[in-house]
Amino acid sequence: MRCTSSVRLALLPLVAAALLAASCGTADNAAVPAGSAAVTGSSAAPSAGSSASSAADSSSGAAPSRSAGAGGATTVKVQITDAAGCAVTPSSVAAGPVTFDITNVDATAVTEVHLMQGDRIRGERENLAPGFENTFSMTLDGGSYEVYCPGTPAEIQPFTVTGKAAEVGGDVGDLLQAATVDYSEYVSAQAGFLVEGTGALAAAVKSGDLAKSQQAYAKVRPFFERIEPVAESFGDLDPDIDAREGDVPAKDWKGFHPIEQALFTQKSVAKAQPYVADLVANVAKLQQLTSDLETGTKAGKGNGYQPDEVANGAASLLEEVQKTKITGEEERYSHIDLVDFAANVEGSQQAFAALQPALDEIDPSIADPIAAKFTALITLLDTHQDAAALGGYTLYGDLTKDEIRKLAAALLAVQEPLSQLSAKVAAAG
Repeated sequence: MRCTSSVRLALLPLVAAALLAASCGTADNAAVPAGSAAVTGSSAAPSAGSSASSAADSSSGAAPSRSAGAGGATTVKVQITDAAGCAVTPSSVAAGPVTFDITNVDATAVTEVHLMQGDRIRGERENLAPGFENTFSMTLDGGSYEVYCPGTPAEIQPFTVTGKAAEVGGDVGDLLQAATVDYSEYVSAQAGFLVEGTGALAAAVKSGDLAKSQQAYAKVRPFFERIEPVAESFGDLDPDIDAREGDVPAKDWKGFHPIEQALFTQKSVAKAQPYVADLVANVAKLQQLTSDLETGTKAGKGNGYQPDEVANGAASLLEEVQKTKITGEEERYSHIDLVDFAANVEGSQQAFAALQPALDEIDPSIADPIAAKFTALITLLDTHQDAAALGGYTLYGDLTKDEIRKLAAALLAVQEPLSQLSAKVAAAG
């Protein structure tokens, strides 16, 4: 991991600054800001000269380059600016492995990029502060897509893929297909438990029992957090279920977190009641969509989970931990952030485990070190289990700064190599 100027640490919250500094050492080699390229395994912020060069490349309309690091994938440059919004070069590529090389030049109103196929998000990167870059990779079949940079002047850019991606034959192809089936079954099981847990939460709220409602809230949260990237792939469904206060206009805020606020800050079951029906309905919708994806995956017709989606999902779950759980932002009223942290890690590990047999064929050197780092992270998380605490883990406010730093360092140790998997998988299949 490369580190950048310590000046940028002034922009970070205290916790994020401490955890990132711990990862890089002294202030003279301070860490890149949270959500930056270094955290996700891509290169650090470009210099002024390299930014200008990239801009020139983007405006040239030249044919896509080949990236050795992405195993021969076609490279697509996505540049975000305050003045012009979202620029994509080239806007059409041949089917096959594609790496999206994203740079936020100076846009302050947007920090994320999505590749959309219809209503589904096929790939995304978030936390793109001005001056930083990141990548994601996947295998794309022919069709019409959109690159979506929400909040920019030109936020939707058409993107076309021509032809058909080559079929992966032999052991690797079979193993990648088996990975998608395994993952689809895991997601469907978690979605079923989520429906049951949400029903229990609704019943507890209806009963008027505050303590019972708080317990039900803590019990149901892991089922969503383990499969959050799947919910995110369905556009508005994720914010309808899991938006935090301030993420959406106040009139549109719904889902788990207004219920959390009512139960833990306002101590009012009555104030939670208006949000329950919507949550139950949206969770049921998520279950149906995941069931459809499982069916499509097992049919092998291309309308289910793709191997690169599983790899990207594993990485994005750990990015989610780094973004909101390690800073205590996600569960700001109940403070059960470690419950979510552990669930995100489990979901990521399950996605990785599904891919591991294929990874052993694609690159035998990559899987075992990641598995070992997952084990180290989970072992550290287990030291914070507390049977007497809500949700079974120490409340975030009871963690020391040193404990937070250690968790962050263990998280980053997994996150960096895991973020490189999608390029490996996309190049193979």
